[in-house]
Amino acid sequence: MATRSSNTDAIARATGRPWSQWSKALHEASATELVHQQIAQLAATLMPKDLKNPEWWAQSVAVAFEQEIGRRVPGQAQDGSFQGSTTATLPTTLDGALERWLQAVSGLAEFNGQTLAEDPALSSSERWRYWRASFSDGTKTQVDIGLKGEKVSIAVNVTKAGDPEMVSEWKSFWRQILARTKG
Repeated sequence: MATRSSNTDAIARATGRPWSQWSKALHEASATELVHQQIAQLAATLMPKDLKNPEWWAQSVAVAFEQEIGRRVPGQAQDGSFQGSTTATLPTTLDGALERWLQAVSGLAEFNGQTLAEDPALSSSERWRYWRASFSDGTKTQVDIGLKGEKVSIAVNVTKAGDPEMVSEWKSFWRQILARTKG
């Protein structure tokens, strides 16, 4: 069953080409017979020359096209698993946000009814802080803490979920954890 991607308006704005023209061009090039990487490569050749991040937009076009032709549904990754994210913005520093995150998750024996498959990993760069964890249901979560103007954004990304409902449950759980970082 075909699904219209929710990001086709953003693609049209960024590329200056309405989604209907993208769809027509890809159909005319027999993109329905191509795999994801080939569709993205084809889309890249059709990008405006002055577009910033053309490879990223080409990936977006490929995903939207695959959704349109029924090959994938919104939130579905190329491997068939599902992913989603939720975010919060805090008036603090990178290290302050990381500390709030660690306090919010410390001592938890279960996360959304699941246990950790291994200890979470922490890493950082000048502009980012990361927390990564794998869970007993096979899902993975990566928390990206980055600067957003004078504030800090915490993005919680769930991957490897078995279905959209699983993503929804994880997002609900992580929203509760994010709420703890604010208070």
